[in-house]
Amino acid sequence: MSEDATPEWRVLAAASSLLVLDSLVFGVAPIGPWDDVGFSLGVIGLAGVAMGYVAWYRFNFKRKGLIPWIDLWEDPEQSAKKEMLAAILVLVLAWLVGNPFQPYLPDPTGLLLILVGLLMALQSGYVLLSVGPLKED
Repeated sequence: MSEDATPEWRVLAAASSLLVLDSLVFGVAPIGPWDDVGFSLGVIGLAGVAMGYVAWYRFNFKRKGLIPWIDLWEDPEQSAKKEMLAAILVLVLAWLVGNPFQPYLPDPTGLLLILVGLLMALQSGYVLLSVGPLKED
């Protein structure tokens, strides 16, 4: 950690970028016991995305952790609306990836994007309900 007690996020962001770039562009991966380089590339890419999320969390909230508690948000209602819009965009992208672009990408890409989009929508819906009709006064 640096002197201002902010956890280091740059190393994770750089490693994440390298892993995702490798899985999408370079394709350097072992065949593994499953005799499939594609599976290895998928695992490498998912590890990179997970590291990227941890780097994003540390950068945004200036602390270690994985769950963005509502009390950490500066403006939860506005942020949740933006997140819901982003979730809708990810779901549209998932449809595009799973239908017209399916021949160009690995088969589970659309399913993974749907998972991410639905998780974003779930969190956004929870926050909107928590600051709206279900708010404790």
